[in-house]
Amino acid sequence: MFDTFMRRLKDRLIEPLATPLGSVSPAFITLLGLLTGLTAAWLAAIGSVVPSLLVWFLSRVIDGLDGLVARRFNKQSDFGGYLDIVCDFAVYAAVPIGLTLSQPTTINFIALAVMLASFYINAASWMYLSALLEKRSARDSSTPTSIIMPAGLIGATESITAFCLFLLFPAHIAPLFGIFSALVFITVIQRLIWAKQNL
Repeated sequence: MFDTFMRRLKDRLIEPLATPLGSVSPAFITLLGLLTGLTAAWLAAIGSVVPSLLVWFLSRVIDGLDGLVARRFNKQSDFGGYLDIVCDFAVYAAVPIGLTLSQPTTINFIALAVMLASFYINAASWMYLSALLEKRSARDSSTPTSIIMPAGLIGATESITAFCLFLLFPAHIAPLFGIFSALVFITVIQRLIWAKQNL
C-alpha cells in the first residue's frame, strides 16, 4: 500500500551504502540478504528477541541494496530479479517458522499454518496476474521491479512492519499471525476484483 513512497525513501536513505558496491555482484548481495534473514529466523527460534529483530532489519536493508546496486551500475538481469524473489520468499517463510519453534504450542502452529497458506494463495494471486500483464505488455518505464507487481493492501512495507511486530512480541504471535493472515486474504480479494475488472 505504501511501497511506491517507501521505495523512493529507502533508495535515498541507503544510496550512500550502494555507492561503494559497484564492483560487487547484485546476486552476491541478494544471497547475503538471504543468509542474514535466515540468521534472524534462527535467532528467533532460540528466543533472542532483540538480536533477531536487529538482524531481520539488517537483512531488509541488504535486500534493498541488491536492486539499487543493479540499477545504479547497470547490472540488472532477469535472473537477478528471479533470485531476489525466491530468496525473499525463503526468508518470509523462515522467520515465522523460527518464531513458532520458540513458542511450540498447538495454537501457534495452527496460526503459522494459516499464515503460510495465506502467503501461498497470495503468491498465486499476484504472480500469475503478473505473468498475464507481462503477456499483455502492460509494463512501462515506471515499473520499478523485474516483474509487474499489482498493488494491494499488504506489500513489502506492511510485511516488514508486521514481521517487526512478530519479532518484538513473540508471546503473541498467534493473534498477530491471525490478523496479518486476514489482511493478506483481503489483498487477494482486492487483486481478484481488479483482475475481473481489467483482464
